[in-house]
Amino acid sequence: MAYTYGSILSKVNSPEDLRQLPEEELPTLCQDVRKYIIEVMANNPGHLAASLGAVELAVAIHYVYNTPVDKLVWDVGHQAYAHKILTGRRDRFPTNRRYGGISGFPKMDESEYDAFGTGHSSTSVSAILGMAIAARLQGDLKRQHIAVIGDGAMTAGMAFEAMNHAGSTGANMLIILNDNGISIDKSVGALRKYLAEFTASRTYNRLRDKIWTLLGGGTRYGANTRAIVKQLGAALKGSLLKSSNLFEAMGFRYFGPVDGHDVVKLSHLLRDLKEIPGPKLLHVVTKKGKGLEKAELDPTTYHSPGAFDPETGELKEEACSQKLPPKYQNVFGKTIIELAKMNPQVVGISPAMPTGCSLNMMMKVMPERAFDVGIAEQHAVTFSAGLAAEGMIPFCNIYSSFMQRAYDQVIHDVALQKLPVVFCLDRGGLVGEDGPTHHGAYDLAYFRAIPGIIVSAPMNEQELRNLMYTAQLRNHGGPFSIRYPRGRGVMTEWNTPFEEIPVGKGRKLREGTDLAILSIGHPGNFAAAAIDSLESEGYSISHYDMRFLKPIDDELLHEVFHLHRKIITVEDGTLKGGLGSAVAEFMAFHGYDARLKMLGIPDEYIPHGTPEELYRDCGFDVEGIKKAVRELLSV
Repeated sequence: MAYTYGSILSKVNSPEDLRQLPEEELPTLCQDVRKYIIEVMANNPGHLAASLGAVELAVAIHYVYNTPVDKLVWDVGHQAYAHKILTGRRDRFPTNRRYGGISGFPKMDESEYDAFGTGHSSTSVSAILGMAIAARLQGDLKRQHIAVIGDGAMTAGMAFEAMNHAGSTGANMLIILNDNGISIDKSVGALRKYLAEFTASRTYNRLRDKIWTLLGGGTRYGANTRAIVKQLGAALKGSLLKSSNLFEAMGFRYFGPVDGHDVVKLSHLLRDLKEIPGPKLLHVVTKKGKGLEKAELDPTTYHSPGAFDPETGELKEEACSQKLPPKYQNVFGKTIIELAKMNPQVVGISPAMPTGCSLNMMMKVMPERAFDVGIAEQHAVTFSAGLAAEGMIPFCNIYSSFMQRAYDQVIHDVALQKLPVVFCLDRGGLVGEDGPTHHGAYDLAYFRAIPGIIVSAPMNEQELRNLMYTAQLRNHGGPFSIRYPRGRGVMTEWNTPFEEIPVGKGRKLREGTDLAILSIGHPGNFAAAAIDSLESEGYSISHYDMRFLKPIDDELLHEVFHLHRKIITVEDGTLKGGLGSAVAEFMAFHGYDARLKMLGIPDEYIPHGTPEELYRDCGFDVEGIKKAVRELLSV
């Protein structure tokens, strides 16, 4: 599909081209970039609303700063589409998130303008501080360092840990707080309230106007800027600026709030801030979804909306002539409500992803028992531990790749103390277009290493319901992990009565004589389809759904090895430490002589693409399993 760039964007192939433009053309360039993002995203879905809100920021920063010499880090990276378009990737932008195309997030090996990869949130301040200190140690006192942190990323503790350090270093760095009042869902917590009240404060707005006047209303003061800032600091000593500004208290010079959509004034202010040494924070207020009315009105839906009409913003419905299975996420959302009605001890926790994981369903029905704690996975886990210590049954729902950020809390605060926290790990396996920063490749392996934890994965929606039901019965000690993939399952009829699943027990789904396939989780459906196809060719294959990686079903494994000498394991987790490794360890420990072939995610970072493309490349889709069976039986 051919896209139009607009009269100004067509002239901008790089930030060098951008810096040649007269400033009066910058508003038109912003319109061109915003229109281009909308046109491309309408047909090639991605993270829409956050990037629409950050267009002027991207233009102003690259207009003023000498990128890539000056270092720029975007956090969270899904707000950086305008940055990508302006930094030599305009023509490739339609390949965004596609197999073989550019990444949906900043990526160091994709462009010299991507100073740091930011697929997970709240890392920018730490990274840019490290770069600023490195420049100082290397004798480079001219290089500028900018971190754009927004879309809820400031709610994570890591950002404040970094600011606490940075404020005492004198490092030459600028944090731009892109305050749009929302992450994916509406931002929560005291910081959100603080920023909202701060932005609306009449007193502080008078101070902001005074700052703007002293800086010449945007006219660059050059060498006199430092003197003006000193004069301003003296005038406001002991005032609101010093006594009640959180950021000033942490050692940052604070500027703002300012309009993040006035690109000309923003560029003037950035030029002045370049002349001020030390740590600085610019508070910029923007509108998530800017330029597309429906995205402005409903930024949660339009965070990553799928295909839509670029003119009206209307979402395009998924075309299907038959009833579709539900998404695992919706099964979780509906099931936890059922369990909470049955059991008053059940509560739900999400670190800023209630809509993504469907905990928002419970938040509507039982708001007092469902908690969005902000982008704070570590806190989510230990908060859950505190709830469990006092008799509650917390279902802590965290995306698999985000759970990596709270691994110590799982070990130290939950497992070591044998607390019955239920971890529902959403987005287990290969998530698709979000790529390597979001693939849930490691949870089976990293949880398997923890003593006392139950590690499980359902093959379908009903198994998910039954595992959730089993987890809240509390007839076991310690944490209980249930991991499942992004997207739809396989069952159109799944809402049957709950059944308790014996912990550590798998099940035999099919009996054969030639070979056994052992699967865990959703890929068991690929194995079942492959076996159906192979049986028509005369093969006889057993299929075992292990259900639990820990404790693993020793009795079932003894049966497998007594009956078969050729075995294939299938999983959508890393092969290092997962199901295949567990079966190999069992085989070696008990002295079984068999040929074992392991299918799963190899020991490498898997790129972005559709799940189907990635399953194929990793070799555990239906055709890959059939190929493995034929090869093993031919030996």
